[in-house]
Amino acid sequence: MVRLMDIAAATRPLDWRPDFPAIPEGWAYLDSAATAQKPKPVIEAITKAYAETYATVHRGVYQRSADMTLAFEASRRRVASFINAARPEEIVFVRGATEGINLVAQSWGRDNLKPGDRVLLSALEHHSNIVPWQLAGAGVDVVPLTEDHCIDLDAMAAMIRPEHKLVALGHVSNVLGSKLDAKRAADIAHSVGAKLLLDGCQAVPRMPVDVQDLDCDFYVFSGHKLYGPTGIGVLWARYDLLDAMPPWQGGGAMIDRVTFAKTTYAPPPARFEPGTPHVVGVIGLHAAIDYVAALGLDAIAAHEAALVAEAREALRGLNSVRLFGPEDSAGIVSFAVEGVHPHDVGTILDEAQVAIRAGHHCAQPLMDYLGVDATARASFGVYNGRADIEALARGIERVTRIFG
Repeated sequence: MVRLMDIAAATRPLDWRPDFPAIPEGWAYLDSAATAQKPKPVIEAITKAYAETYATVHRGVYQRSADMTLAFEASRRRVASFINAARPEEIVFVRGATEGINLVAQSWGRDNLKPGDRVLLSALEHHSNIVPWQLAGAGVDVVPLTEDHCIDLDAMAAMIRPEHKLVALGHVSNVLGSKLDAKRAADIAHSVGAKLLLDGCQAVPRMPVDVQDLDCDFYVFSGHKLYGPTGIGVLWARYDLLDAMPPWQGGGAMIDRVTFAKTTYAPPPARFEPGTPHVVGVIGLHAAIDYVAALGLDAIAAHEAALVAEAREALRGLNSVRLFGPEDSAGIVSFAVEGVHPHDVGTILDEAQVAIRAGHHCAQPLMDYLGVDATARASFGVYNGRADIEALARGIERVTRIFG
């Protein structure tokens, strides 16, 4: 067994794991980049909302509906404060980051992308930040990566042109954990008048996010990666942009006045929230934000950084293991075992009660860029500790023994 290094106190067992009832003793859950486990306060908030306080929002005249409406809009304000939005009306509730990016592509893109206009992406983007722009009919250009698998902003500065109307980049890579210098990316994008959209799915659970300080124009994230429920996410955009964007889906709640001849629309954010919303999902998201805020995002970032350092050190000591991504990746370590398909790695690890992700991680262009079909990925959450890394290393040693 490779000897694990003795590093910062942040890797010592913390008292966060007991908050997560779905993680049994002895199970190493290392797939938080796909979806995070849920702490008791989130589960309790969802249970209470369904069992005690449930009602529709915005249109009911009875007291419970009014109370739930107040809670729903309080959640919007909580999200706004969490990412330092200028005003709550800049927060649009969507099903997840995927829907948020599609909303921007089909609404803002429909009004602003003309023939000959282009969108600038990077080689590490998730499919959800590639396919919507193709569906919108935009020409796509791709920023390469540096040697340590970060978005190459020097290359981006050299290749950006006035035809690029929007730059859409991952704030943290879901495969590599590499962190974007978002403020510099914003400066480069704005130098030619382009807007900047950031995919923050992997960033918001792992580091403080201040959209005003980042100087981006759009920011999206999903609740289920932030220890919240599935089916709820957030699109943030500057209010002047939202106010100029047309609706992309029609229905109840997003209207001002409907006739068979003409419909007028509500102001943002209601314009982009048609139909009955995921009320309980919004309540659960509020509880999740309160939970991570109480732990402290700086503490979470330090904890996961120490786990990444220890995991990379452990895996580097094993024969036939190739590591991807930068040394200071944010909570994510991707790797390959020479001669073993990542699915086989994942299956053998599962036999040892170690749960990782194996595959292309919805980033097939990145796999092509790296010259592999797939990778294995261990990703950390607040509930992980040294014992999980030891279990991972033991499991990979077994993989190498089995496959020789």
